[in-house]
Amino acid sequence: MKFVFDLDGTICFKGQPLSEGITSALEACIENGHEIIFASARPIRDLLPVLPETMRKFSMVGGNGAFVAQNGETIEVTAFEAEIVEAIQNIISAYQLPYLVDSDWDYAYTGSEAHPIYQNLDPLKLAKKVALQDLKDIVKIVLFPGEHLHELLVELKTLPISIYEHTSENIVDMSPNGIDKWNGLTKLGIAEGDFIAFGNDANDASMFVKAKESVCVGEHKVRELASLQVSSEEAAVIEMLQTLSEKYK
Repeated sequence: MKFVFDLDGTICFKGQPLSEGITSALEACIENGHEIIFASARPIRDLLPVLPETMRKFSMVGGNGAFVAQNGETIEVTAFEAEIVEAIQNIISAYQLPYLVDSDWDYAYTGSEAHPIYQNLDPLKLAKKVALQDLKDIVKIVLFPGEHLHELLVELKTLPISIYEHTSENIVDMSPNGIDKWNGLTKLGIAEGDFIAFGNDANDASMFVKAKESVCVGEHKVRELASLQVSSEEAAVIEMLQTLSEKYK
C-alpha cells in the first residue's frame, strides 16, 4: 500500500523536522512493505529540510501539487499563466498586500519576519530572495490579507486558480488552475483507492476523497471528508500509522 503524508500539522509540528518517533514509525511502515510519499503545501525546496536525509529522495508532491518529484529529481513544475500573474499582481497593488511568491526555486517575500511562514522559508539557504518582477515561471503565491480577507477572496474567486484559505495563519494560498495534491499524485502514477492519506487541512481534501482510507489529524473541517480521525498528538498519529500499516500489510 502507498501511504501519503501531508507534513505541517500532520507528521511535523511547529515547523520542526520529523521527530525520531515519527521517523521510526515511517521506517516500520516501509519494513511492512509499504511506500511512503509526502504531499505538502511547501515547495520542494522547503519540504526537504524537515525530512531525514534517508527520505529526501522519496516521491513527493510540493506546492499543493504544482511540484512533483521522484528519486530526488523534480519531474514536473506547473506555473501560472502570465495573464493570471498580472491579475494577481494588480490585486496585490490595490490592497498593498504582503506576499510570498515562489518560482520553481527562488522566491520573493515581503511579509513579516515574525510570521510562521517566514520561519519555514528556505531554512537551508538553497535559493535566492529576489524582487517579484525578477521571478520567472511563478508556481505558488501566498497572500497575507490582513483586514481585507473578504474583499480579497471575492476578487480572487473570479480568476481560474486553486485557492486555499488558512484561517489559523490568516493567509490565502494559491496554485495554478486545476492543481491540487491529488492532481500531483496522479502524475506519480497513483490510482484512486490505491493509497492511505494523512492530512489536516483544506488542501488535503482532494486526496481524502480519492484515498482508500483517509486520516484527519486534529479537529478540522476537512474531517468531514476523512474516514478516520486522530488528535494532533504525535503519539496518536504514530498509533494510527502502526494500525493501518499492519492492517494493509
